Amino acid sequence: MTEQTDHFDIVIIGSGPAGFTAAIYAARGGATAALFGGVAPGGQLLQTMEIENYPGFVEPVVGADLMQKMLKQASRLGARVFSEDISAVDFSVRPFRLTAGAKTYTAGAVIAATGAQARWLGLPSEQKFIGKGVSGCATCDGFFFRGKEVCVIGGGDSAAEDALFLTKFASKVYLVHRRDKLRATFRLQEKVRTNPKIQVVYDHVPEEITGEAKVTGVNLRNVKTGAPLRLDTPGVFIAIGHSPATEIFKGQLNLDDAGYIVTNAELGTSVCGVFAAGDVMDTRYKQAVVAAGAGCKAAMEALLYLESTKN
Repeated sequence: MTEQTDHFDIVIIGSGPAGFTAAIYAARGGATAALFGGVAPGGQLLQTMEIENYPGFVEPVVGADLMQKMLKQASRLGARVFSEDISAVDFSVRPFRLTAGAKTYTAGAVIAATGAQARWLGLPSEQKFIGKGVSGCATCDGFFFRGKEVCVIGGGDSAAEDALFLTKFASKVYLVHRRDKLRATFRLQEKVRTNPKIQVVYDHVPEEITGEAKVTGVNLRNVKTGAPLRLDTPGVFIAIGHSPATEIFKGQLNLDDAGYIVTNAELGTSVCGVFAAGDVMDTRYKQAVVAAGAGCKAAMEALLYLESTKN
């Protein structure tokens, strides 16, 4: 059987704000652009019920609606959007080769925008309430818990930072950690310890998140005594880290110890002509607007790279 191959100037892998913005800028820049976004394009924002901090929307916008607008915009400008996942890449050849299903595509430049996912606890009740009181992003959803009690699960820097951030809105923040001391840096621990709104609950793990239409609380268990503890909090923030979606790039691009793609100031990777944008390379901000900005930069750099290869 003859292998089917389609060629594009720029292929974008991933369909969150970074990927769609890259597709918009690549298409407007005159390149033939293809975006591979999987069966449900939109990334993590598909699980976000209301977004209030994305510029241009006076009223809160549903994450899925925002991503649908980006998809339509990219398509209108000429980018081809595939509801397929790229399963393998080969950056050792020019043009680059990418596999989706039984088909191979080639590209003059590639933008990796596969994102990162919040690590979850693995509780069935947790998945049930994502977007209904359970969140993996305090800066995204903290505003909705103004004047209410919330809890943060975790003990590292991310958990401490989330707990401190949530004190801007919540009346009280429980920081639940499975050990008898936090893993956060000393400075963050001091800030947590001296904040009157934060109560650290040591030696406890969540057993079940409860509620009906929305979260009403979380049941904890003391890891040393087995004693139960109930927290009546409508907000449960999971802060145990993120996992970048970089499996297909292992052995192809330089990754840091946590698995994020290493980039330079121009968002170039260890392979000339391959760029990365969004949460797949952003270890700090994890915000839709930041990812969109990175998608813009990556596309502009990819266009400049393609122009340079013509000379």
